[in-house]
Amino acid sequence: MLTDFHTHIFPDKIADKTIKLLESNIREEYRPHKAELRGTLDALKQSMHENNVDISLVLPIATNVKQSTTINNFAASINGIDGIYSLGSLHPMQSDWESVLYDIKEKGLKGIKLHPEYQQFYIDSKESIQILKKCEEFDLITVLHSGKDIGIDPPVHCTPERLSHILDYVKGDKIVAAHLGGWKLWDDVEKYLVGTPIYFDTAFTLDFITDEQLLRIIKNHGSEKILHATDSPWEKQGRMAKHLSALPLSEEDCNNIFYKNAKKLLKIG
Repeated sequence: MLTDFHTHIFPDKIADKTIKLLESNIREEYRPHKAELRGTLDALKQSMHENNVDISLVLPIATNVKQSTTINNFAASINGIDGIYSLGSLHPMQSDWESVLYDIKEKGLKGIKLHPEYQQFYIDSKESIQILKKCEEFDLITVLHSGKDIGIDPPVHCTPERLSHILDYVKGDKIVAAHLGGWKLWDDVEKYLVGTPIYFDTAFTLDFITDEQLLRIIKNHGSEKILHATDSPWEKQGRMAKHLSALPLSEEDCNNIFYKNAKKLLKIG
């Protein structure tokens, strides 16, 4: 079985426009990187079929304080259908964040995605911490964009060091730090986050980290806290699974990473 814990899609009517906008924002040093898919629900389903992915988790992002209702309604409409699950989202600066979080839980969504770079907040700010604490109270997963972003200039709002600060306020065992704990900040991931209760996903790391460091992080953090993920449509869904399968990981490690950890967090059979 194979799960992909980190994918993105958009409603059909805005998918092409959104993908083009995101591609145009990619920083010069990371060009000519482009999306591998159109970013629609049908494109993701086709990709899952072609790459033997059984479950994909969609991670929407509310980039302003007015988007959460529309985003969460769309998330609920696709959640739990044909192997697709979706989290919800809110913006940390919206005044009604607590009621939105309650609505997310009522809709049956398993948690939220926050993106400190797009949403422009520091992960250890008071606004962030109050949301993380409420998510823990509601038993909701929080997936965080962690580390640098290919389309956003510094400063980085969710560094491994800043992320470690939140463990003074929450347990961290329902938090997923995307991009292996901090994209392109993996030395700091090893310094500040490895060994903590926080999960890491593998999204969009394949071309940017050495196998040596990837394996070291997996071994030292524990395969029971690593989630296979791609960041589709920005990476082909089959590549990371094939690469991990070729590394010197045990069958138990691979099973944990490929599906067991995801099913445990999402509470699905």
